[in-house]
Amino acid sequence: MGVPTSKLQQLTIFTTLLTGGGVSTMYYLMQKKFAESDYHKLAVQKLQVCTVAMESLGAPPLKVHNIHLTDRHNQIDQQTAQIKIPVTGSKTGGYLYTSSVRGPETNRWSVKMAVLRLKEGQTINLMNAPSPVWAEVAP
Repeated sequence: MGVPTSKLQQLTIFTTLLTGGGVSTMYYLMQKKFAESDYHKLAVQKLQVCTVAMESLGAPPLKVHNIHLTDRHNQIDQQTAQIKIPVTGSKTGGYLYTSSVRGPETNRWSVKMAVLRLKEGQTINLMNAPSPVWAEVAP
């Protein structure tokens, strides 16, 4: 006597839902861990204090999206973190490329490189950002 087809279908549906829910939960938790990390927060702060970059994006509001887990630019280990963060404003979007290192003495992360590359091709070095045009005009 075999197992009825309807029971196999139910088992397949249940297993698919359980697996999908587990994968979704794992993805959410990994993204949350990245967003709460010091190397991620410090990079976003570099972007937020750069008026030229924020104006180019049309921010605020600034929307920081989830990183792409399979992107080859995202490489993290105990001492270094290199990530590519998708960001958008009201005008345009782009990617925030960052590289951070953890100091051996302090065990704290510091940003060594932060570059915003807009969809239009413009690149803004956040470590040595240009002054806004209005700030260069002398009274």
